[in-house]
Amino acid sequence: MYNTDLPTRAELPTTQQLIRSTVIAIVAAAAILVTLVLPAEYGIDPTGIGRALGLAEMGEIKQQLAKEAEEDRRRDQEILLDRKSGIGTLLGRLLISSAVAQTAAAVPRSDEMTITLKPGQGAEIKLAMKQGAKASYSWTATGDVNYDLHADGGGKETSYKKGRGTARDEGSFTAAFDGQHGWFWRNRTNKDVSVTLRATGDYAAMKRVM
Repeated sequence: MYNTDLPTRAELPTTQQLIRSTVIAIVAAAAILVTLVLPAEYGIDPTGIGRALGLAEMGEIKQQLAKEAEEDRRRDQEILLDRKSGIGTLLGRLLISSAVAQTAAAVPRSDEMTITLKPGQGAEIKLAMKQGAKASYSWTATGDVNYDLHADGGGKETSYKKGRGTARDEGSFTAAFDGQHGWFWRNRTNKDVSVTLRATGDYAAMKRVM
């Protein structure tokens, strides 16, 4: 069995050497944090080095994506809470029930509506439809928006189509059940955006409900 010789006291680093090595390590870590990590992860670039290396832009993109994801999460929670509370849904159903009661049979009709969304604002336009009724539509926006074509009524809900960062869409759908069928839009730009919806089909009314 081979035993290595233990180092002598003279060969061990002194306290001053250990302190100096520790200080150097701390300074190096701080420099990496300020010049590389902060710009790349958070878009914070106090020295300007991160922007010169292209890291600051990457960090800003990460922060913007994280912000949009959080806003989408909050928007989904708000819609869920609204639906569970029954306040907005109750008013919408009363409106639809009145419109449907006045129309013994759905008569094909056409409507157009324009709404303006401020930055970050969301809004909905709904059609009152019976199960099996059909509607065709087209909408355009003056800027990119996120949208969700969905329906709710009688304790049921479904989503027909979703999209992100687009300024137009068109198509048709068949009502899966009696209730409200329509669109939710959210403005993801930094300026006001106008959305114009045109719809034709077997629905009793078109109303902005949010």
